[in-house]
Amino acid sequence: MKKKLNKIAKDTNLFLLNFLSKQRKTDLLNPIKYGLLPGGKKIRSKLIIDVGKIFNLNYNNLIKIGAAVECIHAYSLIHDDLPCMDNDTMRRGKLSTHKKFGESTAILAGNSLLTLAFEILSHKSLKIENNLKIKLINLISECSGHSGIAGGQYLDLNFEHKKIPLNKIIQMQIKKTGKLFSFCCMAPIIISKKKKYLKKFNLLGSEIGLLFQIADDLIDFSGSTKNVGKKTKKDLKKGKATLIGLLGYKNTIKYAEKLRLNIFYKLNIFGNRSNDLKNTIKYILERKN
Repeated sequence: MKKKLNKIAKDTNLFLLNFLSKQRKTDLLNPIKYGLLPGGKKIRSKLIIDVGKIFNLNYNNLIKIGAAVECIHAYSLIHDDLPCMDNDTMRRGKLSTHKKFGESTAILAGNSLLTLAFEILSHKSLKIENNLKIKLINLISECSGHSGIAGGQYLDLNFEHKKIPLNKIIQMQIKKTGKLFSFCCMAPIIISKKKKYLKKFNLLGSEIGLLFQIADDLIDFSGSTKNVGKKTKKDLKKGKATLIGLLGYKNTIKYAEKLRLNIFYKLNIFGNRSNDLKNTIKYILERKN
């Protein structure tokens, strides 16, 4: 698993470095690279590759789509870390972008990463039909805006120090995290033109994203800052609405395991072709950082 994840991370970063090297040189490129590279584990990119494998899709095209997703993800993290949001000073074992370059520069670097994702998806180097590129751009826009990441972050901030019911916490976490995972699972379906699977993989993506967010919350609750690369135990201090806060730590682990089994059951129709995807989902739940 680690070997495959590392290869995808390496290939994604190589593409991003090459793509950025051909950009017009501006003062924002350094903070953009700082917030984007070397980046995290590239789990979202791995999901794209895993679903693409089920439908026998071109690896290089999937890497480029993954690179666009990593730009969106990096943008969201840069903005999430801002003092007006979650006010985090560490990210991925180093200073947050706003601590390194200042708040205004961090906002502009995040905005630039958002638009860079659209540039990658519309670029001639992505060897798919133009109508499919438009569909991908439309979907990633929907997953990133007020009905996705931005909307989820809004709810996350507004739910602080309030008693929020289970269904609303789940809806918030699916928006904040699950929507981009849905894109990762749906993008290969769009390219393969297997329309009958779109709804299935939209739901699977939401559930995998929810599982990822639950794992993140568990890590924040029990992990150490040194191992995680960012401050931990901050959800409780900030009064964040999480499943742990509502159900307790042990019951949240049980909930996550039940969710994983449900996802695996839905993937059984694809037989061995879904093994890599199942391994990634298992890794998401078992990771320590």
